[in-house]
Amino acid sequence: MSSELEKPVNTDSIKPAEDSWRLNYVTGSLFSCPVDEALAHCISEDCRMGAGIAVLFKKKFKGVDELKEQKKLTGECAVLKRDNRFVYYLITKKKYNQKPTYESLTQSLGDMKSHCEMNGVTRISMPRIGCGLDRLQWNSVSEILEQVFKHTNISITVYSLHERSDASATKENMRKK
Repeated sequence: MSSELEKPVNTDSIKPAEDSWRLNYVTGSLFSCPVDEALAHCISEDCRMGAGIAVLFKKKFKGVDELKEQKKLTGECAVLKRDNRFVYYLITKKKYNQKPTYESLTQSLGDMKSHCEMNGVTRISMPRIGCGLDRLQWNSVSEILEQVFKHTNISITVYSLHERSDASATKENMRKK
């Protein structure tokens, strides 16, 4: 028997499969996610956070001045570190009363991905980013998430407060693993 076959395999240095990213869906409050998962949502450069889920992020994590000091621009991602998690603020538009583009969302997600990879983040929870008050279409946003994260080991859990009853919910449920 070859001595190569008898050597133990050191699994510590084996990297996770590059294509092990996942998009999961959960009905419930985003803030009920595990406390060690990163969180993400969209804001404007002016860090106003005066409507939608952004108001809850502002109350829960505070740090508006800390975010402003980072001087992030549209297409970038500001970050707060709170306890054992990162909280990502995807900068998708210049002013609070403007609407984001799919391009600005894609760029800010790419910036977040880079931070995740540099800091060992493998799980992110988020709402249906850009699809509430910002009026982006979830079908397009979920495709962008796949494009940005498909060659990573980062899994994303998307929280919705209510069960989805539209046709896209059926498609999403089929994609669950």
